[in-house]
Amino acid sequence: MRSEPMTRREILRLAAAGVSGVSLSGWMAPLARLAAAETAAGRRPKSCILLWMDGGPSHLDSFDPKPDAPANIRGEFASIATAVPGLRVCEKLPKVAGLLGHAAILRGMSTEEADHSRARIYLHTGYRPLQGGLSYPGLGSTVAAELGRPDSPLPSFVVTGTPLTKYDFLTDAGYRGPRHQPLVVADVERGMENLQPAVPGTEFENRSRVLEQLAAGFARTSRSPVAEAHRATLAGALRLMRSDRSRAFDLAQEPAGVRDRYGRGTFGQGCLLARRLVEAGVACVEVYLANWDSHERRIAQGIPGLLTQVDDGVSALVGDLRDRGLLDDTLIIWMGEFGRTPQVNREGGRDHFARAWSTVLIGGGVKGGQAVGATDRQGAAVVDRPISVHDFMATVCRLLGIDPARRIDTPAGRPIRIVEDKGEKVITEVIG
Repeated sequence: MRSEPMTRREILRLAAAGVSGVSLSGWMAPLARLAAAETAAGRRPKSCILLWMDGGPSHLDSFDPKPDAPANIRGEFASIATAVPGLRVCEKLPKVAGLLGHAAILRGMSTEEADHSRARIYLHTGYRPLQGGLSYPGLGSTVAAELGRPDSPLPSFVVTGTPLTKYDFLTDAGYRGPRHQPLVVADVERGMENLQPAVPGTEFENRSRVLEQLAAGFARTSRSPVAEAHRATLAGALRLMRSDRSRAFDLAQEPAGVRDRYGRGTFGQGCLLARRLVEAGVACVEVYLANWDSHERRIAQGIPGLLTQVDDGVSALVGDLRDRGLLDDTLIIWMGEFGRTPQVNREGGRDHFARAWSTVLIGGGVKGGQAVGATDRQGAAVVDRPISVHDFMATVCRLLGIDPARRIDTPAGRPIRIVEDKGEKVITEVIG
């Protein structure tokens, strides 16, 4: 980081693109809803950490193993006992196995979309893509809008990982508006570069004050959504720069031993950043782990490494949140867009499969130590308690203290439910 004041061009770049080329909107939420949430919970509003397994992990190779199935179905991994009697998981998750008393494994997921692009949108928004001509907000933007903290200089929604930036729906808040878009941290190791504190009386601070006045005046006279979004982005960036809480993005402040415990890969360090951010008051953090699309043997050979990253990162995250008294207030979601076929294909991999798969809910008031739903002996069909996307999203909302049936007016004045009205059934078994 440098010490001299920023130039006019750099200030304009800051206003147009955010610090280091990221979006910095998303920290404002209605005061009334925040106060209501605090009153209802008797404590601060909950936070959410979404651990997104892009490509779709196999349920048989993770949280729903079938040790008695034929070899071409059970795959290469053995199963192991967990802290919950009778509940077994993949042998590559020994640390997570010891913490399943805090978790509910949802083994009855059954959805209708087995295409990556459509399923990613479906599982993030709860709505099928392009339904009704609307762009629907993802879970992170919904949480930011409902539970974001207006008194915090930090954004309400942060996304980590370069690959996520290619999915517009993850950074588009839809009808929630641009102020609920996420801050995207492409490289967690580099964090928020050039985010030096703004010192009163310096040239930078003087120039930024003038720029704020110009942006506010333009937004006031033009009354354009684009102008307001620009003004909100600039104001949020400067607010963050004026606060020492921006240090939450600096992983170098963590002891080397802690960083090692999470795993030194992008996912593990993303989990560590998520812990630091929710501890600092961020409402939602999404951490990305790619390459689960294991159609071929060469991709499938990387699955053990991915499972190890999950084991290290998730176990460290859960343990730290528990030890810091934050686990009951933080809902951790582990999921991808669908599962993989029970039968290993001729190429030595598994194909897309949406009829039966698993997700995991941890902390956040979840009744842990259980599996909800079940698949048959080969993991090919749900035989107990099928869970739809709408069931899942309604349950997540309930756990976070959000009413899934509440209607939000779009900019065009159309009322839209937070979770689509499809006769959803909240998974009451996991509600504490």
